[in-house]
Amino acid sequence: MLKSRLTLALQLALGVSISSMAFISPQAQAAGEEEADKDIEVIAVTGSRIRQPGAVSASPITSIGEQELAFQQEPEVEQILRTLPATIPGDGSNVNNGSGGAATVNLRGLGSQRSLILVNGRRMIPYNYNGSVDTSVIPAALVERIDVITGGASAVYGSDAIAGAVNFILKDNFEGIALNTSHQETDENDGDKDNISLTIGSNLADDRGNVVLSLDWTKRDQVLLGERPLGLLGIDTASGANLAEFRNGEPPIPAPPGCEAPDSVGSGGSTTAIPTRFAIVGGGASASGQFRNDGSLSADTCSVFNFNPYNFYQTPSERYSGTALARYSLTEEHEIYSSLTYSSISVDTQVAPSGTFGSAFQLPLFNPLIGDQARQFMIDAGNNALANDLLGANNWNDVNGNGVVDEEDYLTVQLRRRTLELGPRTERYDTSLFQFVTGVNGYVFDDWQYDVSFQYGESNRTTVRAGYTNLTNIQNALDTADGVTCLNGDPTCVPIDLFGGFGTITDEMAGYATAIALQQQKYSQRIATATLNGPVEFIEIPSAGAPLSMSFGYEYRKEKGLFEPDECLKLAPASCQGGAGGNQLPIEGGFSVDELFLEGYLPVIDGMAFAETLDIEFGFRWADYDTVGSNETWKLGFNWRPVSSVLVRVMQQEATRAPNVGEIASPVVTGLDNAGSDPCSVANAGNIDATLQALCESTGMSAAQVGNVQDVISGQVQVISGSDPLNPPDAEEASTFTAGLVWTPEFDTLQNFTISLDYYDIDIDDIIGEFSAQEILDACYQLGDAEQCAKIQRVGGDLTVAGAGIEQFTTNLKNLRAEGVELGFNFAWPMDNWGELQFSGTINKYLTQESQSSDTARIIDCKGYYSTSCDPLAELRAVQRTTWAMDDFTVSLQWRYTDGIDVEPVVIDDYFEEFRSIGSYSYFDLYANYHITDNITASLGIDNLFEKDPPVVGNEAGDTSSNSGNTFPSNYDVLGRKFKLGVRFQF
Repeated sequence: MLKSRLTLALQLALGVSISSMAFISPQAQAAGEEEADKDIEVIAVTGSRIRQPGAVSASPITSIGEQELAFQQEPEVEQILRTLPATIPGDGSNVNNGSGGAATVNLRGLGSQRSLILVNGRRMIPYNYNGSVDTSVIPAALVERIDVITGGASAVYGSDAIAGAVNFILKDNFEGIALNTSHQETDENDGDKDNISLTIGSNLADDRGNVVLSLDWTKRDQVLLGERPLGLLGIDTASGANLAEFRNGEPPIPAPPGCEAPDSVGSGGSTTAIPTRFAIVGGGASASGQFRNDGSLSADTCSVFNFNPYNFYQTPSERYSGTALARYSLTEEHEIYSSLTYSSISVDTQVAPSGTFGSAFQLPLFNPLIGDQARQFMIDAGNNALANDLLGANNWNDVNGNGVVDEEDYLTVQLRRRTLELGPRTERYDTSLFQFVTGVNGYVFDDWQYDVSFQYGESNRTTVRAGYTNLTNIQNALDTADGVTCLNGDPTCVPIDLFGGFGTITDEMAGYATAIALQQQKYSQRIATATLNGPVEFIEIPSAGAPLSMSFGYEYRKEKGLFEPDECLKLAPASCQGGAGGNQLPIEGGFSVDELFLEGYLPVIDGMAFAETLDIEFGFRWADYDTVGSNETWKLGFNWRPVSSVLVRVMQQEATRAPNVGEIASPVVTGLDNAGSDPCSVANAGNIDATLQALCESTGMSAAQVGNVQDVISGQVQVISGSDPLNPPDAEEASTFTAGLVWTPEFDTLQNFTISLDYYDIDIDDIIGEFSAQEILDACYQLGDAEQCAKIQRVGGDLTVAGAGIEQFTTNLKNLRAEGVELGFNFAWPMDNWGELQFSGTINKYLTQESQSSDTARIIDCKGYYSTSCDPLAELRAVQRTTWAMDDFTVSLQWRYTDGIDVEPVVIDDYFEEFRSIGSYSYFDLYANYHITDNITASLGIDNLFEKDPPVVGNEAGDTSSNSGNTFPSNYDVLGRKFKLGVRFQF
């Protein structure tokens, strides 16, 4: 019976092995009928544990096969998956600020945490405590195909498969030696990516067993924003500042005389600048200004800092990995198997040099490093704030008790100084991961198949953060009376001069003022699974051609996550590292779950008029978590062939997702999140009426502070985040429905003609997440929601100062929904002596893509929009490929199409007119290969053949991780034309 083999139960809808359906081809069925007396081929489909003859999936499946993988010439599988219309980019090589140093998959725009990643139907070990899987550890050279199932798969695979599952099927019966080498680089001679993989496999003991070893090395070079004209300067999304300079090929407008410094510009940058900007916390707009290089301080500002050039369009990475697979038949009925995967990955991210940002310092006005004019400016500004009732115990220490601000006093101030002298901020992620699987399968009771397995995985990660300012030390260094020693008495303390321009910070000052910190993460996963499946012979409907097939199983899973930051990172409210966005605290937690599941596949009709076949598919899974209790999931669907060339498939599922370790065990810390504006700030002073005035005061502002505090800085605001201590999240629940039609007619001139149309509706309730900062601001100041107003905590009336923030706890929100239709097609046209033309494509159109955090919150509709609340989500995306194959030569052209998108209507007034829409985009990728000999194949690829430039929208058009370098680097090609060369040796 072990002659029965696991095969792909689907006819590839695209000639290049991209499909949107899964079923047995008519040719395969006919062959099966002719070979009825021979060994029956047992078929398994992704999305089901049942193995049986003629299995057909009732859920839509996209499959990427070996031919398409070769066309892509891409050693990073995430880059391949992001081209599918069913996905939007997750984390990856084009995410810099906000990256986790990994590559994730986001199905249907529902979040990577709702997309389950599998290898041979088994869970991959996550790389972090949020349960995210880094797909870069997948051994690309061993991948036989990639199956993507849509519409939920929780009843089969358990939690996390709400949006669907991505299943990497590996070659488990490889014989011979295969050596793949590839090289990529851009038209600008940068961004190189090199890969070498070696796969060795052999059968054992008269084909009773097989062993495979695959080794892989990949290196990816960096590309800085400053190495492309679009990324050289910051373009302001709201005003369009610097757009004209970019179009004219001009550099950024430099800062005026007296304000010159490296990357100090007139507009389009950060207000954490150089020279230093000054403000008394809560002192109002008149209590602020900017230094000049000579140490003087003026009320008018003269420059901002161009942070763009330091960031990455493509992050550098290096990966070493190895995978071993083995199987051996103990007897004709029983087989043992095992696999071991190990990878070591290093990823670097980099952003502009650090600074003091919004940190508040207790500044002694007697500090001798402050010039006389600047000191008098501060004293005058302080007394003016005092006269306007904006100065008090929280921002002024009247040391001599004389009731006026003078040289003996301390003021609580913000000194926004960009610390170029410390170098750029970098984060290096070093991750080692291994996963081991072992098991035994075989047959009992003649034709029932069992499978018992155990797997263990572990991920260990070290993150080194360098180039950041040490805020504690800077506070110590500011507190000096002689400019030589610090008042705290620490002999290692070096007073720092922040009261001017570039060069005021000496090497000795920089050495004391900088902070390097470490983070450690560890994640472990244990899974024990036992399944039994086979035919229930005594249950067979007379009109059917086969009995009921059933699968029963039990799974135990235990996962544990650990995060340990450096001591300095724990310091509240902003850690020791300026520019890190807040503090961090240890996380340690986990969960265990026991699960029982069953599936059934019941043939109902076979060979009748208007019902050539009709099969019912059902499943149920019960899970008991030690964190959120028990939950149930189920599925029910059918496949109906009224005639042999038409398949109708329908599936209804109830799916769940239990909270991961990070969602249930994260402590309360401070950080940053995206927000457009603070309605109570100086930026909105002209629109503050009596109602808004009262609401602003209800969130801790004095009457004088309303309309006088600074606005949100660089599109980010302070937040207070973590698992909700009073209302921890429960499991998500989703209702998913899919319905589709597959047509496979026979034509004389066309071969393998297939067309499919599928509808999907994924509706998730009680989604685990956080209110966005802007949602809370809007709910408070526009709707007057007292519950949301209570989440806003100000310092001196300000939201940009460390210690201030908006409570943004992780809990259950209301709803998230994705609905759409997807069309797939495939056919080939034989041309006799001229080979064959193959045509294929997949088109996805969203009908709904929206979320709502609560009954009172607005519905966020992201279909066809982009904003800080919506990653770019085109209403229609398509990929189409045309291939000509003749003898040993193949040429293929891929067309990637993305429909035009617009700014989310509710924020359109915050965007420069030319940045309110992005037109449709078409990219063309060319591929060719030639079989030089039976053992050697050479290939050449050109991505973005016509060098289409990315859209320009500025740096504040979207959230931090998706919007960088004045565009959306993960959604549009930012590197230009890319060349790929590969050689494969196989013996």
